[in-house]
Amino acid sequence: MRHDVRTGRTARRGRKGVTLLAALGSCALVAASAAPVAAHGGGAPTRYVALGDSYTSAPLVPRQVDAYCARSDHNYPSVVAGRLRAAVLKDVSCGGATTEHMWKPQGVKSPQLDAVGRNSDIVSVQIGGNDIGFGSIIGTCAQLAPQDPTGNPCQRHYSASGVDELTVAIARTGPKVARVLRAVHDRAPHARVLVVGYPDLLPDDGSGCAPSVPFATRDFPYLRDTGKRLNLMLRLVARWSGAEYVDTYGPTVGHDMCKPAAQRWIEPLQPASPAAPAHPNAKGEEAMAGAVFERLSHRHGGR
Repeated sequence: MRHDVRTGRTARRGRKGVTLLAALGSCALVAASAAPVAAHGGGAPTRYVALGDSYTSAPLVPRQVDAYCARSDHNYPSVVAGRLRAAVLKDVSCGGATTEHMWKPQGVKSPQLDAVGRNSDIVSVQIGGNDIGFGSIIGTCAQLAPQDPTGNPCQRHYSASGVDELTVAIARTGPKVARVLRAVHDRAPHARVLVVGYPDLLPDDGSGCAPSVPFATRDFPYLRDTGKRLNLMLRLVARWSGAEYVDTYGPTVGHDMCKPAAQRWIEPLQPASPAAPAHPNAKGEEAMAGAVFERLSHRHGGR
């Protein structure tokens, strides 16, 4: 049975920052609840706006339709829009985007929030990875690996001060994402707002695959856990901001960048399929689209 994916949103909760940081500190996994559905009448098309960074835009995935933002017409918003009935997609995702680029121009590109309006029915947001420095983290860990190939030089580097810098960066990014969601709700008060998590980049069991992915052995579980903390933060922010969280990590487990080319949906640092290093290939974007569409297909309930 088909469902109307256009809906209203839940009321926001107060004291977001305090509650979020407390929850992050205890790492208590809280399942996000779905926003209740408010039916829209008539046969108007579903207006879908996609905001996000390179995991949304899908650099190098064929066919690239925006060279500046490295955006593909087979990224997950495009796939989702193709599955929705009479959908009109406005995809402004852009490689390298941070939460600041929701309000500020990104080079020649207008602020992404300019695409959101009162007639928006669905808004998906996938942001935060660049705020914590995804690219520089991967580069640093690869550079440090030869110093101690079987150890955890990357973890030691980011914990040299006695506090894990990446955990702190994730906690500091939480309020930034919450601010983005408040702005989306203000601009599109009747839209169904989805926070899209990041996929599984490294083996979920903590195993490694050097030299194809050039990290030290014990840094693989450290980086895996960092990705999970980022997704936990996004899940919590979604819940306390009246949005819905889309888990793309679970559906991509077993297809990380360590898997053989035929099985992986995330390309390693030297991609074999068209995709940016450490980014989803076309299969990965399809998998994320499946998770988003499944979320949209449920009128009630959460996970």
